[in-house]
Amino acid sequence: MFGITDRRHFMKHVAGAAAVAGPGLTFLSGIHAQAAELKKKNKSLIILWMGGGPTTIDLWDMKPGSPNGGEHKPVSTAASGVQITEHLPKVAKQFKNLSIVRSLTTSEGDHARGTFLMNTGRVPNPLSEFPHIGSVLSYQYAQDVEAMKNMDLPSFISVGGGRTGPGFLGMKYASFVVQNPGQPPENVQPPQDVASRMERRKVLFDTLEGGFKTNVSADAAQAHKDVYGKALQLVTSSRKEVFQFNSAKDTADLQRYGNDGFGRGCLLARKLVEQGVACVEVSLGGWDMHNGIFNALATRALPNLDKGMASLTEDLAQSGRLKDTVIVWMGEFGRTPRINQNGGRDHFPRAWSVVVGGGTIKGGIAYGTTNSDGTEVKDNPVKIGDLYATLYAGLGLDPATQIRDNLGRPTAIAGDKVNAIKALVG
Repeated sequence: MFGITDRRHFMKHVAGAAAVAGPGLTFLSGIHAQAAELKKKNKSLIILWMGGGPTTIDLWDMKPGSPNGGEHKPVSTAASGVQITEHLPKVAKQFKNLSIVRSLTTSEGDHARGTFLMNTGRVPNPLSEFPHIGSVLSYQYAQDVEAMKNMDLPSFISVGGGRTGPGFLGMKYASFVVQNPGQPPENVQPPQDVASRMERRKVLFDTLEGGFKTNVSADAAQAHKDVYGKALQLVTSSRKEVFQFNSAKDTADLQRYGNDGFGRGCLLARKLVEQGVACVEVSLGGWDMHNGIFNALATRALPNLDKGMASLTEDLAQSGRLKDTVIVWMGEFGRTPRINQNGGRDHFPRAWSVVVGGGTIKGGIAYGTTNSDGTEVKDNPVKIGDLYATLYAGLGLDPATQIRDNLGRPTAIAGDKVNAIKALVG
């Protein structure tokens, strides 16, 4: 259910929770204002996470004619002058609403460190673990107390398993993990004799909770209570049916989205943001292609990506919801322009691409360029903080909004000395 919930990780992520709310409350007025604005506009973020490190040189920044170009051909999109791989024809039609950042440059080529960087906007720091962007948005939503009284669904949901925790914000803002999109989440179906049995279970839980509190810190006890409170809230929610695909429309939609894990995840993401969920993360793994990359792309990865990503974007655009939903397609790093001896590509964070769209982010743009063989950023380099500033700006949030870390220090949600990409959100 809620991510990172084994005992070791639980204790790790609750240790600094009190510091977030403790010292100096004057900064909270700005957070409250941001939260109210975010909730009023009902903004959401959808992360399409490509686990393993996607080969963006073969998707979004192709180099035909170069020895690094590979076997596939570029094709035109709905955006004038913007080309992508021939194996994403449905996504190509959505590029009036999507844009490519082709000049992202990051520092982490290790899977775990790169994953943390891209999910938080910060390099790993064992002294102060920064939260996942979904946890930050969940925290922002929670500051609007009146709005949250009617929010019985988790505000941050990860489809396929969360990789990064809530950090110093604490377990209250961890992701709710859905392993099987389209089916009821595990352990949220109430017993048939719901009123009496749930009351008895709550009494038993409160008794056990009392013993737990005597053996751990006050912060850990509160975080433990928060996690189970969120679970109980979902169990009794009148809207939990949103997780299930039971209607004829759902069946028809799955034909377009793809009846695989990623397609089902994208359909669930659409349904969840329609219900006002702040952040939904959908995973498509298998991108660590050190060998046989071109066949793997053409036969497996790209057909699945094409259906799910295109249908999600199209449906949100047609319903008008895309103007309130930011989409970001990304992984932990790109892959080497040079093709290795096994017909694959290796880890490469120095120059790669992400795709963004929705909210106030302009579509139809390819921002930044790499050189002719894809080995270096040629112009308009974008760092991770700049990307995060762009995502927050697309959601209507000031990237300079501050939260407090586990040491009580205020820190900007997008980092210091960062700039949103004006060509996309200016």
